[in-house]
Amino acid sequence: MHTPTRLAIVALLTACPALAGDGLRVATWNISNYTGGRVDAIHTSVYGQFEGRSMAPDAMIVQEMLSASALQQLTGALNSAPGSPGDWAAAPFIDGNDTDNGFVYRTSRVILLDTVVVAQGGLPPNHPRDVVRYDVRPVGYASEPATISLYSSHMKAGSAGDDQTRRLLEAQRIRADADALPVGRQFILGGDFNIQSSAQQAYVELTRAGASGRFRDPINTPGSWNNSGSFRFVHTQDPAGAGGMDDRHDQLLVSYGLTDLDGTEYIGDASIPYATFTWDDANHSYRAWGNDGSSFNLSLTTTGNTMVGPQIAQALITMCAGAGHLPVFLDLRVPARVNADGVVDFGIVTAGQLAGAMVGVANGGDVGLWGAAGIDTLDYALDVPAPFDVAAGPFSAGAGDGANTHEVTLLAGQAGYLETTLLITTNAPDSPTVAVPVRANVLNACPADWNEDGELDPLDFLAYLNDWTPDDPHADLDWSGEVDVFDFILFLNAWNAGC
Repeated sequence: MHTPTRLAIVALLTACPALAGDGLRVATWNISNYTGGRVDAIHTSVYGQFEGRSMAPDAMIVQEMLSASALQQLTGALNSAPGSPGDWAAAPFIDGNDTDNGFVYRTSRVILLDTVVVAQGGLPPNHPRDVVRYDVRPVGYASEPATISLYSSHMKAGSAGDDQTRRLLEAQRIRADADALPVGRQFILGGDFNIQSSAQQAYVELTRAGASGRFRDPINTPGSWNNSGSFRFVHTQDPAGAGGMDDRHDQLLVSYGLTDLDGTEYIGDASIPYATFTWDDANHSYRAWGNDGSSFNLSLTTTGNTMVGPQIAQALITMCAGAGHLPVFLDLRVPARVNADGVVDFGIVTAGQLAGAMVGVANGGDVGLWGAAGIDTLDYALDVPAPFDVAAGPFSAGAGDGANTHEVTLLAGQAGYLETTLLITTNAPDSPTVAVPVRANVLNACPADWNEDGELDPLDFLAYLNDWTPDDPHADLDWSGEVDVFDFILFLNAWNAGC
């Protein structure tokens, strides 16, 4: 079967960002001193549709949550929205200093593993608010490389030296925690950073080279974001008009492992800066939801908003409760899974002849749950010991494409029962190696000549009886998996018929 190269598949999928529902959509939103309510605005902001587009995240970290009751009201609003799947749940609420973080997620797509307070907020010189980490895993996966740690941060506002020092302290604590995550763990930092420039020390700390906890801007858009029209498509504050849309305070930063084109990965090309001429950048799934670039230094455009239309835009303004932020989201491709045949069974093979048997290997990612574009390409190679042989690869398989078939061959020099293992090495984190049993029952051209002395006589009968009695698999002539009376009858018939 022809298999497209991985580079070709990656190029195709990267050029076509997934729609909501393809892959795992992660969002962050400073929800503006939320005490509850704003139900209609939540419904429209999250599940309203315009030209087929909807925010519709699968996991959302939020800031400025004021109580456990408010978090439950947000969850209820998400579940009651028209078009909602109604499967939203909330992580435990942690009441820290000042306003708090929250995390809501769809239980049919995300498993919450843990909620961890990374650093507690407090009075100066401390940072003001807690940093919380939510460890999650996409439904259907079990391994460490499929696990994602989502950090929520709301850093100190302001541009004074003390403000920047407190932001730096928070960044150092986040970075130290990310550096200490288990090997293979992916991670994302979302929140209201209140950082005006990528040159500020807090941002430098988060993105500096060294150790494994380094964060990366998936849209590769460094600079001085504050009050610069060059960044009008990625500004998030303030849609309600208090100062206008002129800051990129709200961001999602990702681990480098999410941009290596393998396993769980950002849908987009992190090497390419976000477009400066359109919000609809085909190289990225990252969006400042609602910002079509027409609102620089103004309140968010409603009439004529080309990204979300007037109703969603107005709902986003309403959510600001006077002054606030736009949500930001990105899409992740979930890892490949591997499906392979349970056994490669040659059956009975004549000694000295070339025989072949097929093994099927497929990308077993759940297309119904994640969509074909939301699942990573399966990369794999094959290996089997002599006297069996198989083309090694490497090979690739897209989700939903069906199984690739590979021929395993055997040239057996002498009679006997052969059993070994075909090893499939994959990039599927839950199954990095898959062992498939391979077996063949090699018989002489004259099976009745059981002792292979070139003569058909009672000694062959006794030789077969000696193998049949201790259940030698070589004596399983009907290949039933059991050595029984039916095998004995088959040999007896062959012995009586002669060669």
